[in-house]
Amino acid sequence: MKHSPAYRLAATILHGFDEYRTRFKEITADASRRFRDAAWREAQQASAERINLYEEKVGETLGRLRRALDDDDLTHCECWREARNHYAELISERLDYELAETYFNSLFCSIFHHRHIRNDWMFVYSSRNAAAHHSGLEPCRRRRVKGDWNEAIRWALAEAPFETPFEELERDVRLGGDFLNGHLPQTILDAPDAEIELLKSVFYRNKGAYLVGRVRGDGAQVPLVLPILHDQGEGLHLDTVLIESDEVSIIFSFTRAYFQVEVQVPGEFVDYLQQLMPDKPAGELYSAIGFFKHGKTEFFRALNRQVAKREDQFIIAPGVRGMVMAVFVLPSFRTVFKIIKDRFDPSKEMSHDTVREKYRLVKRHDRVGRMADTQEFSNFIARKDHFAPECLEHLLEVAPSTVQLRGDKVIIKHCYTERMMTPLNLYLEQCGAAETRAVLKDYGNAIKQMAAANIFPGDMLLKNFGVTRHGRVIFYDYDEVCYLTECHFRHIPEPMYPEQELSSEPWYSVGPNDIFPEEFGPFLFADTKRRKLFYELHPELFDADYWKGLQQAIVDGRVIDVYPYRNKQRFSAGEENGLVY
Repeated sequence: MKHSPAYRLAATILHGFDEYRTRFKEITADASRRFRDAAWREAQQASAERINLYEEKVGETLGRLRRALDDDDLTHCECWREARNHYAELISERLDYELAETYFNSLFCSIFHHRHIRNDWMFVYSSRNAAAHHSGLEPCRRRRVKGDWNEAIRWALAEAPFETPFEELERDVRLGGDFLNGHLPQTILDAPDAEIELLKSVFYRNKGAYLVGRVRGDGAQVPLVLPILHDQGEGLHLDTVLIESDEVSIIFSFTRAYFQVEVQVPGEFVDYLQQLMPDKPAGELYSAIGFFKHGKTEFFRALNRQVAKREDQFIIAPGVRGMVMAVFVLPSFRTVFKIIKDRFDPSKEMSHDTVREKYRLVKRHDRVGRMADTQEFSNFIARKDHFAPECLEHLLEVAPSTVQLRGDKVIIKHCYTERMMTPLNLYLEQCGAAETRAVLKDYGNAIKQMAAANIFPGDMLLKNFGVTRHGRVIFYDYDEVCYLTECHFRHIPEPMYPEQELSSEPWYSVGPNDIFPEEFGPFLFADTKRRKLFYELHPELFDADYWKGLQQAIVDGRVIDVYPYRNKQRFSAGEENGLVY
């Protein structure tokens, strides 16, 4: 039986999606082995491979489509309308149907260059509001506490699917049980129906594994996360216990690498996580568990819903305007939109392609909790009256090749989105002495953690960092980012005679990759009090030898420990060294 071009179109896309999902699952399933073997560098490589996998498979599927169909069929919207209907039927019983819809959209956008975005031809909205039926699969394991919280922790750890034994299980049981007895609400502690519930799947990331679930009792619940570390040669140990929603939200932060976690039913899995973190958008949770393309789809749908409410307009982002990017926000949506300007300020010697490659670098790299995740959009369209006049005027002035008006529509050919944060320079203007000290401490730690992960931010000015609602300092301006190992850190040579030191020009040669940490102070802080405080908190950042030491550690293959919780929360915490949260 010969199938129509539309059916072949749908079937070919689904075949490509199946190949993508198969390889995605293989990479993810191997995370347990990497954790068992403490193969940390391999884990980093696997994370990057899985991110790159999506575009690779879309590219392969696109090649198949071009070979299988005539150009007239492939570029005819009516063919896609029919293909969409076939595709919706083909995936109607799948447990990952929403991911399959996003894959279809990716192929449509590849063919039509992100134009003709209509629900008739692609899945602007999902083919259904919920899965065709509940899967019936049980994602969790449960244990009644019966007043013995130590025994409940023993069950949680001993029954977890780890291949490596715990180094001192009884110690971990005592620490975990004591923590719950001392920190859980009394109503849950005393509840006769109290139980611990954990997802069967383990969340792997970097050098940690996380058991995720909740504690319930007397009609109340609190989230529960048990971070497990593997000390090579010594076994596993419980590093801390987290039961606060904000703490758990940070574990799933948009500033961190995606988890490697086996997920049978993505929609039901995300629904469960949202019960633990009600303020976390579904799109961020899809991204957190590796489905970042569908996270982008969820973000786009949520943005459309918010814009339709007409509660506010897009406005120019508060803070110092960038030399490379024009930035605007929809205040009610907690998101910033970044557009590459047509012309950069004279001090920025780079091309549009260079800037885009910097953002791709960060996307692929471990963000160690200090760099914001981004989503990239092409041909973003909104109504003219959704923009404040001064905002639209500014965008048309600085990026006319990217932002265009067509009737009452604004067409933005290319932009990035990031979670909204308070720029660090503005945040400091509102701080008292104690808060200033805390945020400058975290600012320095952010620089150190990125550097130890082989990222040098380049432009470390305060305006390029933001502060989250949790008070964490995050880097978000990537146009000068590079690998730390590409930098040449130098001490400023001593002048040969006094006149050299007084000269307006340096008395020493400066290469293109040369960096002199001794100069950071005046560059970063015009305010001398803040400069002095920052030097007191982080004197090593002004020493070229410190940076050279980090470079050598990276060359030697060291993978740093960066924990998504405060050092003081760790059961085994020692002196804080700036490389932990």
